[in-house]
Amino acid sequence: MFTRRRCLAGWSAALLAPRVANGQDTFAAARERMVRDIERLTLVTATYTGRSTLSAHVRAAMRKVPRHRFVPAELASAAYDDRPLPIGAGQTISQPFIVALMTDLAELKKTDVVLEVGTGSGYQAAVLAECAARVYTIEIVRSLGERADAVLKELGYTNIEARIGDGYGGWPTVAPFDAVVVTAAPDHVPQPLLDQLKPGGRLIIPVGAQHGEQDLMVMEKSRDGKTISRSTLPVRFVPLTRAR
Repeated sequence: MFTRRRCLAGWSAALLAPRVANGQDTFAAARERMVRDIERLTLVTATYTGRSTLSAHVRAAMRKVPRHRFVPAELASAAYDDRPLPIGAGQTISQPFIVALMTDLAELKKTDVVLEVGTGSGYQAAVLAECAARVYTIEIVRSLGERADAVLKELGYTNIEARIGDGYGGWPTVAPFDAVVVTAAPDHVPQPLLDQLKPGGRLIIPVGAQHGEQDLMVMEKSRDGKTISRSTLPVRFVPLTRAR
């Protein structure tokens, strides 16, 4: 089962400075190794996902986005391992394979507008922003959302807009979206997210009980407004948090 577990960890301002040696990105080789790990796991899970390889632009995004900038400094050496890592506030940065797979399942074009529900560290938003024209991302935990927004701005992502709030209702003032990617699991699919999809758009979402089995679902809105859905992998995400 592929997991997105969340636990507490500290942060360091050192992450705001790029790590380079003689003008070279010292993490480039680690990112390349991470992509090879993702490609192997993609092939292993092809029976379930329908994908034996990821698209070239998703692979390029995974090679480019500096995951070490989205984790605490003391975990930077593990940033390109294919596993989730703690980012504070009881949350994690998702396993790179899951980030890559969810991005690939969205089937993004460079002209697309994407909604992400659950900014977390900001890493998934950055990967989406490499593949689409614009990303709108919502985080309910203020400390995480503000930190992610600061890192994304520091990295120069001008095509990402972040806000703090309850993502269940989507972002109606900027809808509709070509794709919606949800990084926490509700026990049912939020109707507002489906409503805010364009015809032909895709919703990528884990669905299931908090302590039970969850499925990573792909839901596509047909041109006549009907929804076609399929399950890919069993996963474990934290529950989608609602405003009280």
